[in-house]
Amino acid sequence: MTKALNGEEVAKKIAKKFPGSIAAADKAAVVVTSKSLYQVAEFLKNTRTLDFDYLTNLTAVDYTDYFEVVYHLISLRHNHSVVLKARCYDRDKPAVPSVVSLWRAADFQEREAYDLMGIIFEGHPNLKRLLLWEGFVGHPLRRDYL
Repeated sequence: MTKALNGEEVAKKIAKKFPGSIAAADKAAVVVTSKSLYQVAEFLKNTRTLDFDYLTNLTAVDYTDYFEVVYHLISLRHNHSVVLKARCYDRDKPAVPSVVSLWRAADFQEREAYDLMGIIFEGHPNLKRLLLWEGFVGHPLRRDYL
């Protein structure tokens, strides 16, 4: 079982390196601005004391006013975990940077979030539908789908 790091403590380390990148933090998670997501993710992966080398899960949530992309990260070396989140406020064209170049496990998970929620992962090497066919209209996990 991994030890969940305190999101507020991780947020302090991130804010020190990237001022203005933290949107919110609590004991359970760190929320970063979508424009700083890639830099923060790279920092979390490559900082020796954090070393988040494994992306276990990537998902998205529709909160009506915004979308939230949620990343569950684990350090196999240090046996700890953190939840990283980024929000998209543009419902017409929600977008965050892709993290596929950091964690290959993000490949299909970003495609799934794109397919079902319509979130664009900028820089993804092959962003196309994964579960539904090309030409399918809409994104069925959005609250406003029907």
